Amino acid sequence: MLMRTDPFRELDRLAEQITGTWSRPSAMPMDAYRDQDTYVVAFDVPGVSRDAIDIDVERNMLTVRAERRPRHDAENVQMELTERPLGVFSRQLVLADTLDTENIRADYEAGVLTLRIPIAQRAKPRRISIGDGESGRTGIES
Repeated sequence: MLMRTDPFRELDRLAEQITGTWSRPSAMPMDAYRDQDTYVVAFDVPGVSRDAIDIDVERNMLTVRAERRPRHDAENVQMELTERPLGVFSRQLVLADTLDTENIRADYEAGVLTLRIPIAQRAKPRRISIGDGESGRTGIES
């Protein structure tokens, strides 16, 4: 048996049990970085099954929602220590117009949800050639 004294945590736990507010949304930690022509966003969602994760994109708003439910279903289970958060975790990100939201790839491994968002072709740097002035033609080189 584990023993730990934290009267405020116990009061919070009791209040959540009584009021049923264990499913209130809370933020999930994340890292974001650019890897060449892709933005990578990694969310920590340990203990969440793959089917309990929803990823939505509407225009340029990315929403990630995950839900971790209690693992004990029996009525006679008495928890001795509860420190891992339960409920709904969500995060919303505004994506730049320069990202290709049609081709987002999602992977989930070892409690980490990783989204790879490619940079849109129109946002990549390109070289513009200079015309000779007589024809008035110019060109864009990829």
